[in-house]
Amino acid sequence: MATTRAKPAKRRGTPAKSSATTDHGERPLKIGKAAHALGVEPYVLRFWETQFAFLRPRHAQSSHRIYQPRDLELLRVVKRLLHVDGYTIAGARKHIREVGLERLCGKLSSDQLAPADCEKPPGGDTGRTDLRRTLESIRDELQSVHKLLVKG
Repeated sequence: MATTRAKPAKRRGTPAKSSATTDHGERPLKIGKAAHALGVEPYVLRFWETQFAFLRPRHAQSSHRIYQPRDLELLRVVKRLLHVDGYTIAGARKHIREVGLERLCGKLSSDQLAPADCEKPPGGDTGRTDLRRTLESIRDELQSVHKLLVKG
């Protein structure tokens, strides 16, 4: 009687390259871990990919998104523009086009060194101060127009 050997189980694919470390010693992350590291939900990262053409993480053979350190750096720039600096998505796209992605990434690195400054827009509070002055001026003009209308 001949004995049959069990065939070894087939691998479903090679493991994602996420187990290897990069030059910077950081490991690539799947979408859930990347979202957690950035403080947002995974669906936010998927949405940002549809809005910003430069956000294109690699995909493992299993179709999972794999975020490299460079992808995380770009996502931090987008998050800072949207959540801290208060840009709309269209405004952030325009700002990135005008200023340049590399320059914004450079600003991010200096912000990471001083986390207390991350809550303020780069260049201080001058943009908000100018806006406040403009709004106060408009309010004063409207009040004077209102007084004229009440008297007349």
